[in-house]
Amino acid sequence: MTTLRNRNFLLILVFSVLGFVVMGYHPGLEDDGVYLSAVKSDLNSALYPHDSAFFREQVQATLFDNLVAGAVRVTHIPVAYTELLWQFAAIILIIAGCWSITRALFPEERAQWAGVALVAAMFTLPVSGAALYLVDQHLHPRNIATAFILLAVGRILDGRHMQAIPFLLVAFLFHPLMAAFGISFSCILTLTTLDPVHIWVRSWRDSLAAATPLGWIFEPPSPAWRSALQTRRYFFLYKWTWYEWLGALAPLAMFWGLWRLARRRRETNLARFSLAVLIYGLLQQAVAMVVLGPDELIRLTPLQPMRYLQLVYFFMVLVGGALLGRHLLGRSVWRWAVFLLAINGGMCAAQQIEFSGSPHVELPDVQPSNPWLQAFAWIRQNTPASAYFVLDPNYLAAPGEDYHSFRALAERSQLADAIKDAAVATQVPDVAPAWESQVSAQAGWSHFQLGDFERLKTQFGVDWVLVRYPQPAGLQCHWHNAVLAACAIP
Repeated sequence: MTTLRNRNFLLILVFSVLGFVVMGYHPGLEDDGVYLSAVKSDLNSALYPHDSAFFREQVQATLFDNLVAGAVRVTHIPVAYTELLWQFAAIILIIAGCWSITRALFPEERAQWAGVALVAAMFTLPVSGAALYLVDQHLHPRNIATAFILLAVGRILDGRHMQAIPFLLVAFLFHPLMAAFGISFSCILTLTTLDPVHIWVRSWRDSLAAATPLGWIFEPPSPAWRSALQTRRYFFLYKWTWYEWLGALAPLAMFWGLWRLARRRRETNLARFSLAVLIYGLLQQAVAMVVLGPDELIRLTPLQPMRYLQLVYFFMVLVGGALLGRHLLGRSVWRWAVFLLAINGGMCAAQQIEFSGSPHVELPDVQPSNPWLQAFAWIRQNTPASAYFVLDPNYLAAPGEDYHSFRALAERSQLADAIKDAAVATQVPDVAPAWESQVSAQAGWSHFQLGDFERLKTQFGVDWVLVRYPQPAGLQCHWHNAVLAACAIP
């Protein structure tokens, strides 16, 4: 028994390492611009004296930044290494949760580990229309919440329903929205294992109660908030393309077919699990179609109800891999070799293409080769903590920048950008007017000259600028590389 446990733990560790390597690691990327900035602000209150509203309000619903900062204080491990360790720990828990689910659904070991192997390779599979991956390539509270949701599902399938509750509570502390989806699915899964007569009645009742509108929903949104909302097309379900709709509905059709097949084959656990995913998906889809329809409910749009698909995609990949292991891979070594090489090699190559300007795994204390990261590092080490920067409002989408956050990595305040800060403005309507004002003031950035930077300094108090090298005449530049220059505004 001990030998078997050790072997299982070793396999979990192997697939965790493989998943991490294939996915890559990019701290400060995309949403990490919000969460990493919050962690660093918790540790050093002198940082971000001008722009903390663009991350502080959004993290109030989670304990993530407080817990990470607390871990840094207790262990004295630097933030960069703490985030790396937490990311890897989250991946191990995700893999362990996946294995606990496949173990409950499939008696064959080859099916169990094939499901785990496919999930590990597909961490960066995009979820149709929802603008997220199964797992983020940086530490995100959603990664941690997902891990504990999967562990809770495994406990329910094992018949240990009460043990699922602490896992779901931990998930809620890290990411309330994703935890709400996890709790919803866990309740439905529990019902499918208990009294099927009441499944639909209870599920519909709970869903309708959850959708009951509150007063704030009908408050008229500001024009600035609507402007920020329009930068996120994926928020609007009825503007999705046909293939995004297909990506949302096809997995539900797959679980409907799997439920019928498993029921005929008397695979009780698999049939109940498939039915739970189907009911969960249909209910959440119905709620999303109601919430995202009328303009009167537009204030609910940033709740992104279609992100329920993340769990559906997780289960689709997990069960799909297990079925491949059962019916195709079997015990054939060469089939397993081809399978692992194809899925891991293909996904790894896709990530290297997507982030072509950066190392595939960005480790702490390694000198960056990316010119943007070089600029952020110099600024972090050579400018005062009170420095207030302005840079291209669309810098995140610049060739070779690869969506690395200036705020999180340079550790300096910046005037609002047009991409990531727009997402924050949709979640926190109070910052939308400031976002719109600052982004509008940067219109025509590519033609800015000294007078334009002086205007921004007068209007907003910015005193530093990161511009393309060679810089516009009149700027006092303290550093440059072949692409960028960091300059003081006179």
